[in-house]
This record gives sequence, C-alpha cells and structure tokens, in this order.
Amino acid sequence: MKNIIEGFVPAVVTPFDANGDILWENFEALVQWHLAQGADAVCLAGDNGESWALTLDDRCRIAETAIRTVAGRVPVLMGASAPGAKQSIAYGEIAAEAGCDALMVGPQSYVGKASTAEIVDRFTAIHAAVPLPIVVYNSPRRTGLNLNSALLGAICDAVPVIGLKEASRDIFHVTEILRDFAGRIAVLMGPCPLILWGIGMGARGFIASGPELFGSLPSRLVSLGRGAPDATYRQTHNDLTLIYQTLMGTGTWPSALKSALNMVGAPAGLPREPVQALAGDDLQKLTTVMRSLDLMDAGTTQVA
Repeated sequence: MKNIIEGFVPAVVTPFDANGDILWENFEALVQWHLAQGADAVCLAGDNGESWALTLDDRCRIAETAIRTVAGRVPVLMGASAPGAKQSIAYGEIAAEAGCDALMVGPQSYVGKASTAEIVDRFTAIHAAVPLPIVVYNSPRRTGLNLNSALLGAICDAVPVIGLKEASRDIFHVTEILRDFAGRIAVLMGPCPLILWGIGMGARGFIASGPELFGSLPSRLVSLGRGAPDATYRQTHNDLTLIYQTLMGTGTWPSALKSALNMVGAPAGLPREPVQALAGDDLQKLTTVMRSLDLMDAGTTQVA
C-alpha cells in the first residue's frame, strides 16, 4: 500500500441545494469530472467537502457513491479529522466499510495545543480501530497545531503513514518537511503557490484547490514541476497563485471554490449552512479573475 496516494488528488466538494440537501447526481458527476481530468486519486470529506457540516449518514452515502462511481479506477481517500479520536474513529469506520483505501487525518482540532504523546496516541487509537493506511493532514490554520518534522516523525513511527497533505504556507517549514520526508512518504502540496516548487523539491503530488479549474492542467503539473522552470512553468505558477489568492481571500471557504467550479461547468451546487453562497462584490471579484484567466464556461456566473 506504500505511496498509493500521489499525483493529482482533487478534494471533491459536496454539492448542496438551497435547502442544504446533497445533490447526489451532482456529486457523482463531480467525481466523474475529476476522473476525466486525469485524477490519480480522489479525496472525500475534506475542507472542500465541508466536512464540518456532514452528518454520519451523509458520510456513508458520500463514501458509497464515490466508491461505486470510481469503480476501482483510482484510490479513494476520505477525511476523518475531528476534535476527538472517538469521532474520528466513527468517521474512519464509515470509510472502511464503504471500501475507501486510506484515511486523511489531522491532529486534534479546536484545542489549539497538544503534546507529542497526545498527538501520537490519537493516531495510534484511530489506526488500532480502523487499520487503513493514513495520510496525515497538516493544516495549522484549521487546527492551531503545526506538525513539524519531529512530530511527523513520531506519528510515522507509530502508524502506517503513506502520505502527508502539507497545507502550511511557511516555506521554511515545508522545506524541512520535504528534506526529511520526501523519500519516506508521499508529500502532497496544498497551497497552489507551492505546488510546482514543492514537486521540484521532492513532493509527489498535490491536494489543492484551484488547479481543477484549469481543465487538463492538473494532470500535467507533476511533470511540469519536475522540469526546469521555463516560461510555461512561470506562467502556470503565476496563474495558480492568482486563483489561490482569489479563492482564499473571497467569501467564506469554500463558497468561492464552489462558485468557480460552477463557472467552469462543474455542478458544485451551493455551500451548506453556516456558509453562504458567494454574492455581490465577492462574486463579481471572482468573476473578473476567472475571466482574466479565460476560465469562464459559456458565460456561466453562478449555478445552484
């Protein structure tokens, strides 16, 4: 199972209607759309999927629908992060029963502080209950905890870690992680501005928000990142940085991403409460950037 999660790994959004119900046909279509883009794996119930708003029943059906749709073509990774290990275990059991290949798990959120023993014990308990390979998720902005090289090493020594989604924007931190772990696990870049650089430094792929808006580009990013920085490399980096800055700085996540997906013809639906759909000046800002990058689909602006 070593390194089965690498390359282009889109984090699939969960499409909701105006009442907060999941649009199941849209969800299946989104998974198929990512596969047609050349996805090497798919990630469910992450931040893009509004994991905080999903019920256990939602998770069951999301996992089952994705597994049926993927039909063994690529690995399926499912998020199982929660403040406590028992809740993460419940999420993990759903993923395992549906047939997911691995779990994506971060350190305990909300608490904001944890010892090495507390973090390692959490991962150990989750793996003991749900013995699937683990992709560790480091997102300091979400959890208040940053998994440095020593902490990540302690987790890797305790459970079968096959990958890391590295969402830190700190290039010093990411340099340390790639130096120490690029040869041990599949490091997957999160922030778009670090994708090409990170791949050149040894990352094996990305779970990022933004590349999927560029058609077939995401399937070429790994090879582009491994080559010499030429004019195409630089333009791609600048385009990815612009869309990332726009998505992250507009509205409440992931409302901007969902609007952008709708603009390129992917049926992303609406966010679920407490997040509201992008509107007004924010929607206009996103529309302007999407048009400047020539990403708009036949004049679409917002699709519910």
